[in-house]
Amino acid sequence: MPALVNYSGDDDFYPGGSFYSNPMDLGCLLSMGSHVDVYCPPSKRARISSQFASGRSDFEQVKKPSIDVLPDECLFEIFRRLNGGKERSSCASVSKKWLMLLSSVRKVDLCKNPVADNSDDTEMTNGDEDQEQENDGFLTRCLEGKKATDIRLAAISVGTSSRGGLGKLSIRGSNSFRGVTNLGLSAVAQGCPSLKSLALWDISSVGDEGLIEIAKGCPLLAKLDLFQCPSISNKGLIAIAENCPNLTYLNIESCSRIGNEGLQAIGRSCTKLQSICIRDCVLVGDHGVSSLLSSGSSVLMKVRLQALNITDFSLAVIGHYGKAVTNLFLSGLQNVSEKGFWVMGNAQALQNLASLTITSCRGTTDVSLEAIGKGCTNLKQMCLRKCCFVSDNGLVAFAKAAGSLESLQLEECNRVTQSGIISALSNCGEKLRSLTLVKCMGIKDVGAAVPIASSCRSLRSLSIRNCPGFGSASLAMVGRLCPQLHNVDMSGLYGMTDAGVLSLLESLEEGLVKVNLNGCLNLTDEVVMALVRLHGETLEVLNLDGCRKITDASLATIANNCLFLRELDVSKCAITDSGLAALSSADQINLQVLSISGCSEISHKSLPSLKKLGQTLVGLNLQHCTALSYRSIELLVESLWRCDILA
Repeated sequence: MPALVNYSGDDDFYPGGSFYSNPMDLGCLLSMGSHVDVYCPPSKRARISSQFASGRSDFEQVKKPSIDVLPDECLFEIFRRLNGGKERSSCASVSKKWLMLLSSVRKVDLCKNPVADNSDDTEMTNGDEDQEQENDGFLTRCLEGKKATDIRLAAISVGTSSRGGLGKLSIRGSNSFRGVTNLGLSAVAQGCPSLKSLALWDISSVGDEGLIEIAKGCPLLAKLDLFQCPSISNKGLIAIAENCPNLTYLNIESCSRIGNEGLQAIGRSCTKLQSICIRDCVLVGDHGVSSLLSSGSSVLMKVRLQALNITDFSLAVIGHYGKAVTNLFLSGLQNVSEKGFWVMGNAQALQNLASLTITSCRGTTDVSLEAIGKGCTNLKQMCLRKCCFVSDNGLVAFAKAAGSLESLQLEECNRVTQSGIISALSNCGEKLRSLTLVKCMGIKDVGAAVPIASSCRSLRSLSIRNCPGFGSASLAMVGRLCPQLHNVDMSGLYGMTDAGVLSLLESLEEGLVKVNLNGCLNLTDEVVMALVRLHGETLEVLNLDGCRKITDASLATIANNCLFLRELDVSKCAITDSGLAALSSADQINLQVLSISGCSEISHKSLPSLKKLGQTLVGLNLQHCTALSYRSIELLVESLWRCDILA
């Protein structure tokens, strides 16, 4: 020991350094007992020298854990021999280096150790069960914003492999400093062969290399969603087409480098593709779109084309080859003329088309609309938005031709007038159940009565929203024409009066279930009383938001007659504490949702009424009730703990 410690009366250790790199080890040595020959005078206590404290001794610099000096190749060989997912996850927690190395170990690289004894046999059985779960791929992971990094993707790759396997991965946005790159996708591809759904949104740092790795490592991929990925080109999409034959859903939006070549590869190889959505891709043209449908084995059922540089040719191909298409959405196709829509309808191949939506397409005219009605014999839902060249003639011709139509929706079709709506309802088939008109400025009340050929007794739902010209006269005619209505939505008709609504209510033969009068400023209690008197036994939902002339009298009538009312909205109405007291006094009313937002006359006096109503409420809106104090709202929240309260 004198060779190790030279004590001469001072407090310094021998300059040669200590045998123990950790000062705590020295304490262990000194406490080992009398069998160790160590001289330690009681008058002095050993003190750590500066050389020890700083940890900069030459011996310590040379001594390192042996595992850290191993090259990556050796670590890889060690990691691929780990038995189960628990061991791999434990090793991945050591450092980022180990995590990234473990994420590069593919399923085929794992070594299967032979069973040595009973304990190992149990362990191997568990490993097989994990492996069987891995193929299921039922786990879902979503990374957004700052959480989207390569390190997290590597952790997902390692962690999910033994817990059922990753089936769905969504990456939305990316960390601005260390975001998702091709390396992160490569880790997913190596460790998650069970991946079936991948969504990449707004990621500029991922390119073709990452998508190619996914294509090679995840052959079960069935759904691919690419949104604003400017670094991904046709090359990555071609790899998906060649390696993922089970692809059934493809969405490409705002990807500036993807064009016809990639879509042609998808059309050739992905014979199971059922849904395609392409939006705002400047390089996509007729050749790319047509290749998706022109294949004889095409099973495409849902097609969505929006803001593309395609022409009449693409629509002609859809019309000739879209035999399996059931849902078709066309929007912003500025280069498609009337001829393209006309050919699509007359080609007679869209016999299975059930839903068609056309938005902002100049080629939609009266002529092309009639052709679509005649060619798509099984069309059930039709929606026209911002089709400025469709007039009354086209609407009536379409209504006559589309005998299977069940739902018709017109938004901002300003050439359609009151006459066109009445004529279309008179000439539609016996299956039309829903009519929706939104912001159709051409609809106005006219003095002369429009002749009604026949009634539309099949119509059950009528929605007329924000059509300022639709007044009492038009509503009275609709009431006579459609006597079997169950649901009525007249929100935003600020010119509507009591007379028009009363005429509608009196014309209906069956009870109303849902009524929306949101924004009808001129309606009074008379309308509510008539509604309750005629339809109170069936009424379930009533919206009077913004009907500022509605008072407590309406609430009293509702309380006594609407036994099945579930939702009531009297926001911004002229109701007071007395009205809520009358509503809460009803023994048989079972409201689930109540909104009194913006009712300035509701005060703390209504707390008992609200507590009583709260026995059945699941939703209560108290926003902008200025007479209710913060303390009153706190008391309600404490009392109605089962109710979702907005305040």
